[in-house]
Amino acid sequence: MISYLNGKIIIKKDKFIILDVNGVGYKVFLSKKTLAKLPEIERSIKVFCFLNVKENIMDLYGFLNHKELEFFEILDNIRGVGPKAALEISSLGSLESIKQRILSKDETLFSEISGIGRKKAMTIILELTGKIKDISKKPAFAKASADEAEQGLVSLGFTRQQAKDALAISSKDIKDTEQRIKAALKVLGK
Repeated sequence: MISYLNGKIIIKKDKFIILDVNGVGYKVFLSKKTLAKLPEIERSIKVFCFLNVKENIMDLYGFLNHKELEFFEILDNIRGVGPKAALEISSLGSLESIKQRILSKDETLFSEISGIGRKKAMTIILELTGKIKDISKKPAFAKASADEAEQGLVSLGFTRQQAKDALAISSKDIKDTEQRIKAALKVLGK
């Protein structure tokens, strides 16, 4: 797997660069934020890479530091978020500002990204909240009553009855609100 490249930029486009590494050109997709930081053509750079291999696709996604790569990998592992959406999300601002907006459950965070509506945004925020480490000393979700988990599902667009039924089936022994919502989402098939 390709995890790091060091080479010279030979082509710079809106969404990617071609990086010459010892005579081999690698097409590396970058976020808008990263592209804006890059030096001009013919200059050398180092990028950390994520190789996305699918049935008939092999795409490289590049990052200037390892923390951005780790955040991208977390985003890419969320159901409904592919590498292109993860790359767009990672270009919304600094890593810390994105983390803070996720922890504050800011639904407008993803409004600039096509294909991510309110329901998907809330699902992404719920899943990310549990995965982001070392942001806040307080847990993202405190232990809560069934009403808070139910209200969370209603805010995602489900009816109150759907929320109650899914919670009754999925989370009898779970106390944590976030875990109850995740379990209910699995029952609801979302």
